[in-house]
Amino acid sequence: MGQEMASSGTRRAAATAAPTSANAALPPNAAIAAPPRVGEQIQRLRAERRMTLDDLSRAAGVSKSMLSEIERDKANPTIAVAWRLTNALGVSLDSLFAPPKSPEAIAVSGPHDIPTLSGHEAKYQLRVWGPIELAGKFEWYELTLQPGGALVSNAHEPGTREHLTVLHGSIEIEAAGASKRLKVADTARYVADEPHAIRNVGKSEAKALLVVIHG
Repeated sequence: MGQEMASSGTRRAAATAAPTSANAALPPNAAIAAPPRVGEQIQRLRAERRMTLDDLSRAAGVSKSMLSEIERDKANPTIAVAWRLTNALGVSLDSLFAPPKSPEAIAVSGPHDIPTLSGHEAKYQLRVWGPIELAGKFEWYELTLQPGGALVSNAHEPGTREHLTVLHGSIEIEAAGASKRLKVADTARYVADEPHAIRNVGKSEAKALLVVIHG
């Protein structure tokens, strides 16, 4: 009986002394590293290559909805999915886990550092003013449309909205089955999670500031 009680007491003491979690085994004040933001890295790499969500989705064989969730860090990719994405982006798998560089206190981009997308047949030019790391979340552009030019877009992610301010010329917005004509200094705010278009309906060049806030 006494031996049983002693054994029981020994077991209780051992259980009390044992760490209750992995963190309890760490030295005092040890820093626990935050997990890498894989989605942010994928989004940055995609933007650097000027690939759309559709482009990367097709190249990697990953659904657009899953890719969108991953980029917004709302879902973590399996190793197999991460491998397919990095293959499609042309980088090694371990590049997703590289620590981010510390941002400069003041980062300046010259005119030649700003990416420009041109649709020659559609007579438009987009200057990408937003930083690459915000691509797919919050983007802003300088849009230039020649007479008769148009920027016609497919639906973006659910909940996406666009905000367009006319800087010069006359522009018409088509969205959600409606259309509105804008003059200089007018701002239109409209749904962009279904097909939409921005058209120059004037006789001279039109210019606008375009802000895209993804859902």
